[in-house]
Amino acid sequence: MDINNILDDYKEGRIDKERAIRKIKLLAVKELENLCLDISRKIRKDIPEIILAEGKTNEDVIRASMTILEENNHVIISRANKQLANIIIEQFKDLAKASYYEKGRVISIRKEELKELKEPPIAIVTAGTADVKVAEEARAVVNELGFKTICCYDVGIAGLQRVFLAVKKCIEENAEVAIVVAGMEGALPSVFSSLFPGIVIGVPSSVGYGYGGGGVAALMAMLQSCTPGMVIVNIDNGVGAAVAAVLISRLKSL
Repeated sequence: MDINNILDDYKEGRIDKERAIRKIKLLAVKELENLCLDISRKIRKDIPEIILAEGKTNEDVIRASMTILEENNHVIISRANKQLANIIIEQFKDLAKASYYEKGRVISIRKEELKELKEPPIAIVTAGTADVKVAEEARAVVNELGFKTICCYDVGIAGLQRVFLAVKKCIEENAEVAIVVAGMEGALPSVFSSLFPGIVIGVPSSVGYGYGGGGVAALMAMLQSCTPGMVIVNIDNGVGAAVAAVLISRLKSL
């Protein structure tokens, strides 16, 4: 039951005011064994619950997804392997449609069909092909949250001329927000942001080795950027970048 059902029940006199208030409060969370689920995020932010599969058993992920779908029409699962995806697609086939974005390791379970994706598109850009898995996680989440994407992969500053072509494409496609993923020294978001007229969300990837490896140097470099209009998320945080890009795009469309 969502808040609209509760308000309808109150309006029609099927429940009193006190019971309506209790029901609305209960929309916030639902507790299961080892799990405390945020089932009202869709109401607060118009973003469905996103379950991190990494570190959880398949049973925990399935149980959480089933519980969320009792209250909502959509749930997203991140960092999911193909084995889990196959299990969920089979187990949920009579309840909802499950889709697997294999490159991004994202599962989407929907009771309703995804509507036509909105414009303007959100740009997804990577420095190298090793950064694509993070970019594809972001792309999957952006698409599932209702926005089109355009992708420019492998346009790092080792061949600076590639950056100009990527920026040109994004401007021509009317992108106003760009998610830019880079590992190693993490310079691409700053360079891209200096040329791109919109907002850039920098995502340091864990690509890199030696001193400052694992994304540390990329994160520190992005945080020290002097390019205005750029914000940074944590290492490999494609989901966080995607949600931020969608919320910004929604505000810009108001």
